[in-house]
Amino acid sequence: MAEEADARVPVLMYHAVAAAPNDATRALSVTPEAFAAQMAAIADRGLTPIGTAELAAAWRSGRPLPRRPVLITFDDGYEGVHRHALPALAKHGFPATLFVSTGWLRGPYDTGGALDTMLDWDQVRELAAAGVEIGGHSHTHPQLDQLGDERLRFELIHCKEIVADQLGTVPASFAYPYGYSDRRVRRAVRETGYAQALAVGNGLARRAQGPYALRRVTVRRRTGLDEFARLVEGRSIARAFAGDRVLTKGYAVLRRTRQAGRRVLGAGA
Repeated sequence: MAEEADARVPVLMYHAVAAAPNDATRALSVTPEAFAAQMAAIADRGLTPIGTAELAAAWRSGRPLPRRPVLITFDDGYEGVHRHALPALAKHGFPATLFVSTGWLRGPYDTGGALDTMLDWDQVRELAAAGVEIGGHSHTHPQLDQLGDERLRFELIHCKEIVADQLGTVPASFAYPYGYSDRRVRRAVRETGYAQALAVGNGLARRAQGPYALRRVTVRRRTGLDEFARLVEGRSIARAFAGDRVLTKGYAVLRRTRQAGRRVLGAGA
């Protein structure tokens, strides 16, 4: 049981799966061929993909995890998840989790802010029917830790209500846009009724992180198959994302300064 409690699980974070993404999504996209090869690599290594809710529920209850678990997650809701990723997932019988920004999807709630071609709700329903867990990713994809309380709750609740209305099931999992959260945001996510939430962090997920700050590793267009193998095996992750961590720490200081400034302005109003 101690080994289960200290398990380190790779949670893969994808965005667009596209042969010709636009400039806004290119760096965080993968080609359909690369995605198919990565899913084959997971199968060849005997890893066991599971859903986000399954991982969090196991850690919450103390139930054992399957052998060599790995999570496959997608953010935002790009159309290539249905067109390209779903066939590769289905080939191996892999579950996955898709976190949707409801105001970016094509359909009645579209706010016009999407970065590239997005899923429509019929495609989201087909993904759900195929075993893909659908989670929340806010409504308009803002930096949640920069919002006031009222707007923050709107982003969380409106997203949850739209997913529930469109799919007939309430989303249990959430992913923070841009990976940004703080204690106030995590508390709001919990109070809104999400049972677990994923950050980024570019590290392996561990039970000790708590259900509202589970880490993921980023899969990008430049991620080669050798590097991907290291990611899913949990090797050399700190080295692979060393540059990202330096930038993240610097930006975190800037963000805290901005938040403090807004609090001062609010107090003086």
